[in-house]
Amino acid sequence: MEFDDKAPIYYQIEQYVMREIIVGHLDAGAQLPSIRELALQLAVNVNTVQRAVSELINDQIVVPQRGKGNFVTTDMQVIVALRERIVKEQLGALYKNLDALKITPAEMEFYLHKYIEEQEAVGNE
Repeated sequence: MEFDDKAPIYYQIEQYVMREIIVGHLDAGAQLPSIRELALQLAVNVNTVQRAVSELINDQIVVPQRGKGNFVTTDMQVIVALRERIVKEQLGALYKNLDALKITPAEMEFYLHKYIEEQEAVGNE
C-alpha cells in the first residue's frame, strides 16, 4: 500500500480496511490480521495500525473479541451504511470539483451517464 502525504496514515489504513470490506475481500465475520501483522504488511508503526483499528471499532465496523482478535461486524446494516457513506463521500468530492468548474447539476448528470456508457462499452470489448 502506498501512502499519500495529504492524509494521516492511520486514516488511510482505516479507509483501506473499509474498502476491503465493501468489495468483499473481508467478509462479514472475517478475522482481521493481528495489529502486529498488519503493521508488518504495511510497513508502519504498530501504534498507527492500532489507532486505525480503534477508529473502526468505535464506528462498530470491527468488533473485538477478547483473546481472539478483531473481526468484521456481522451486522449487515452497518456494512450497508458504510457503503452508502463512502459512496456519498466520493460523490461529494466529485460534485465539489465539478461545481468549482462551473458545471451545472444537469451537465454533471449528462457527463456521468455518458461516462458510464463509455465504461460499459470498454468493459464489453
